[in-house]
Parts: sequence; structure tokens; C-alpha cells
Amino acid sequence: MFNERKKQLSRLLENLTDSLEIPEARYKEAEEHYKAVGRWLGKEGSLLERYDPDIYPQGSFRLGTVVKPITDQDEYDIDLVCQLELTKQDVTQIELKQMVGNRLAENSNYNRMIDKEEGLRCWTLQYAEDVQFHMDILPAIPDEMDYVSLLLDSGVPEVWAKHAICITDKTQWNYEIYDNDWPRSNPRGYSEWFRERMKVQFEAQRIMFAEKMRVGIEDVPDYGIKTTLQRSIQLLKRHRDIMFEDDPDDKPISIIITTLAALAYSNQADLYDALVSIVLGMPSHIQKLNGVFWIPNPVNPKENFADKWNENLRKESKFRNWLLRVRTNLETVLKKEDIRSISEYLKGSFGEKVINESLKQILDSDSLKAALAVGTDSQVPSLFNVHHRQKPIWPVKNNYSVSITGQYSYNDRWYNFSSDSNPLSKHLSLRFIANTNLPPPFTVYWQVVNTGDEAASFGKKGLRGGIFPAKTAGMGGLQQREATLYTGMHWIECFIVKNDVCLARSGEYVVNIQ
Repeated sequence: MFNERKKQLSRLLENLTDSLEIPEARYKEAEEHYKAVGRWLGKEGSLLERYDPDIYPQGSFRLGTVVKPITDQDEYDIDLVCQLELTKQDVTQIELKQMVGNRLAENSNYNRMIDKEEGLRCWTLQYAEDVQFHMDILPAIPDEMDYVSLLLDSGVPEVWAKHAICITDKTQWNYEIYDNDWPRSNPRGYSEWFRERMKVQFEAQRIMFAEKMRVGIEDVPDYGIKTTLQRSIQLLKRHRDIMFEDDPDDKPISIIITTLAALAYSNQADLYDALVSIVLGMPSHIQKLNGVFWIPNPVNPKENFADKWNENLRKESKFRNWLLRVRTNLETVLKKEDIRSISEYLKGSFGEKVINESLKQILDSDSLKAALAVGTDSQVPSLFNVHHRQKPIWPVKNNYSVSITGQYSYNDRWYNFSSDSNPLSKHLSLRFIANTNLPPPFTVYWQVVNTGDEAASFGKKGLRGGIFPAKTAGMGGLQQREATLYTGMHWIECFIVKNDVCLARSGEYVVNIQ
């Protein structure tokens, strides 16, 4: 039963990423638009022609991790690089940027589309509303061989290092003067590193696609392939967009999500397995060097993607809280009874419209119609299966039900909070009230399970995990007092026992603490 439910969940998540994907027609439209920009910049007779302009995509459009905007009013962000064959001895940053901007302005269409508020690094072309995307064009030049040599000395393979570029940034002190110290990037090298991280699944998907379409493997377009890494990143980005819709300033940036996810990925074929593995593994790749949070660019170890975390520690805290929320969602979802209840639960994390679209595809599938009412079983999802959690000491029948209401105290008042809610602050008083339809008399037992490094630092006392009788028997034992002591994800569970048989079990009531 559990495996069948997990199989349905993976199918639902795959359908969800299909719904989040940029439509093929829009992809081809965007591709044609950026190629047209490239043709204009390098057109015979233009001032840029002699510098052999090379226009190529970067970011999610290149990596295959684009996510559909939450609303129809939002736009796809297409990031491009315009690389010219110049050196830092030939041009300043401002001159390079103006060369590209001036050439764009010579085209009457692009002149109307250029965002008059010049970006710090890019020129932005705003396309018509019905196109639903804009393009950020980043001027760049190749980096010099001495810097590429430094990358090689840092352990970056030459196949990635050779693509390093220098870019413009008008906030730099040397923006208007000739200088060797330019901001740097390497989108081509990064995309090749990213592809290497998913090589096993990418090649397997290419073969399957080629067989399905009856074409040669070499004829399979990259955008026709979607690995479980790419799908996992799309799901994570969508979850982030929903959670931080009202808090955009602290929204985790995509390059951190993408990098940590790729590092944690082990080429799992099943999407749910890949997502769980990624979410569990991401924190282990966050470094702290001399008190500084550090997530190195894999193709430039001296670049720290987490630099903003050190300027504002709230960003690091909110990233971990968001990752904790993803974990608890994944822990909870397989406890649901069937694919419909799974879908209902996921709407709050991914959006009602795309979940409904994904569920409809499953309901319309003849092969799954007979499996829509999958029951629960006793297998515990892996994220709840911690070694210090005691197993029930009696037979579990579940002939009756018991539910928990959680409350926390603040300014001498009690407030309800739901399972798997937003994280609570430390040092709050908690109480849990159980409600059961089992007639008394009976005996009430509770179990509190803590997880996380802070609780583990206190050993068994911090982690807990044992099943213990309520302080008072009968109805009086249906209330349990606790406190928020350790950061992380924890849970409490209630057992109602009669004649040495557990007749009602609440299930995990998740408490997140920051």
C-alpha cells in the first residue's frame, strides 16, 4: 500500500513539474527572440560585428529549471549573455555596456523595449504582455588566461574553467576606468558542471526519449529531457515562491537552491526519492569558514553564493526554515489516505491550479483509476524513522480516533497552532490537548520526538523519543505540557490504550522551532 501511494505521489509530482514547465511553444518563441537579438548585434556592418558577438542563455533557461510564474501577470525571466571578443585593455566596463546598449537602441523595436531604468549589470528588453517574458542581456568579455590558470590551480577542470568571463557592474568603483579587476562569472562552465551532476539520469532519459520518438539519440533536444534533479529544483523553486510570496526580500535565491540541490543529488530515478534525498542532503553542503557562511561556486571556488547571508543573518535563518518546511511537507504527505487527499494537502505548498491540473492527469489515466483509494498502513515514511523513536509497546488496532490540538502561550494568552505550521520561537510554553471518541476508562500515553543538531547535543535527554504514560489517568491525561527548547523539526503523538491494546493513535503532530 505504501509503495503504491508513493508511486502515485511521484506521478503527481512529475505532472506538477510538467505544469510548471515553460510551454514548448513559448520556449521556442523565446529562443527565436534571443537568436534575433544576436543576429542584430552581430549584423554585417554593425559596430559590434568585428568583435564577433556571441549570444547565449544562462540561468534557469539554460539549465532546464524554469518555473512558470505564479500568476498570469508575472513574466518569465530570460537571462542572456552578450559576449564580445575584447580584452580589459581594450575597453572599460561602462564602455562595454554602452556598446551593447547603443547597438540595441539602433533597432527601432528594441529601442522601444529597452527598460529606461538601466540595470546594474544588464540591459532589459520588455516584450509585449502577451509574450509574457522579458530578457536581461549581460555584456561580457572572455576572462584572461592568467585567471583561468588560477581556477585550474583551485581544482576547477579546464573544460569548465575555460568558459570564464568578465562582466559589467555599475556599482563597482572601477566601472569607468581601465582596470584588470572586473566582476566575473561563468554560466557556460556552471551549466556543464550541472549537467555532469545529472549525467546518469540525463543519458538514460535521452535513450528513452529517442526510443519513444523513434529518432537518433543525437537528434534529441536538451529541452526534451527532464531529469529528476531538474524536476526537483523546479518543485523547490515553486515551493519557495509560494512560501515567500509576501516576503520577497528574504526569498532564497535560485543559484543557492540549484547548487545545493545538485551537490546533494545521487541520480535517483524516482522523483520523490530524489527530492527527499536532496532536501536531506542540502544542509551538509553549507560551509562555515572562519565564522562566515560559504556556498562556493563550483566553477569558481572563490565566489561565495551565500555572501548576502553574512550581511543579513535573517536570510540564512529563513532559508533553513524554508528547507525545514519542505522536509515536514514531504514527511507528512505520504501519511495521507489517497491521491486526492495528497493533492489537497499539497495545494498550500504549490498552488491550487497546478495541483488540480496534475491530479486531473492521474484521474484520467486508466491505469491508475483502480488505485485511487489506497489505504494507510503501518510503514513510517523515512523522514519520521529516526533511531531514537520508540515503537509502540502494544498491538495497535486504531478502532477509535484521537486528534491533537496544539497551543502556545504568548503574553499570558493561549493561541492555537496547527501541525507543520510556521516555526515557533524558542522558550515558549506549549500544551497539547487530545480529543478521542473512545469511551473511558482508558490510559493515555504520549511520545515526544526531537530532531536536529541542537537537541542531539544534549544526548538522549534532548532527543527524547520514548513513550510515557500521562501524569494522570483517564480524561485528565489528555493534556500534555511541553516547551520549545531546541531548533528544528519535532513531533508529539498521543496513544489511547485499553486492556493493553492501543485503540486510538493520533499520528505525528509536527512542531517546527526556530
